[in-house]
Amino acid sequence: MQRYFIHQAQPHINEKLSLPSSVAHHFITVLRAEPGTQCELVFDNEHVYRASLIDSKIAQVEVLEDLQQNAELPVHPILACGLPKTKGKPELIVQKATELGADEVIFFEAARSVSHWATNKQTKKIARLQKIANGAAEQSHRNRLPQISYLPDLATVLQQTSAEQKVVAWEESAKQGETSALATVLQQTKSDDRMLAIFGPEGGLTEDEITQMQAAGVVPVGLGPRILRTETAPLYLLSAISFATELS
Repeated sequence: MQRYFIHQAQPHINEKLSLPSSVAHHFITVLRAEPGTQCELVFDNEHVYRASLIDSKIAQVEVLEDLQQNAELPVHPILACGLPKTKGKPELIVQKATELGADEVIFFEAARSVSHWATNKQTKKIARLQKIANGAAEQSHRNRLPQISYLPDLATVLQQTSAEQKVVAWEESAKQGETSALATVLQQTKSDDRMLAIFGPEGGLTEDEITQMQAAGVVPVGLGPRILRTETAPLYLLSAISFATELS
């Protein structure tokens, strides 16, 4: 069943409401919904409601029931990714990280970032990535839309992002055979904790950046013995979080 996010307050059961124009266009024009066709609507309270189309001309639906579904991770992952080289990599990270349960995705210019976002283009780029996240959240039946943002550097990320748990994926930890740091952090993570996870760009993170993060309480962790691409590492971590908090 198609799911849409509706930026409105919690509805009442049997309440009739008009769909926003963008949702109405997709549901009625693109999917050719007719009166009686049902969909799922997620409101600002992050609850999922089943609704039925009652008037296609004015895009009016009736709210039928609260489905009491929750597809969110028990913890709140925040990914901070050093800006990758190509346009396609941020889009891939955002789409797949949304499907895997990320709450936020922050892009920042790391010391070894080759790509740089011009000030006058940052807003447009983030809007594009947010649209990708919104679509992925609908497709994966999330209860929450992840927030996509851009910060100028690592120092700003550390200053502006609060979290109970903080880790950085560092390839040197993997090379040195470190195997337990991530497992330890996940074991210590409690329900509703925010977890900041930092990833370098293609060239990796510098020793100075690692020192800067350790001073801020960030724990270097390995992600297995293989060296992962910048777009793969965040997805590995989210999968590990899911396994540790949802499946174990």
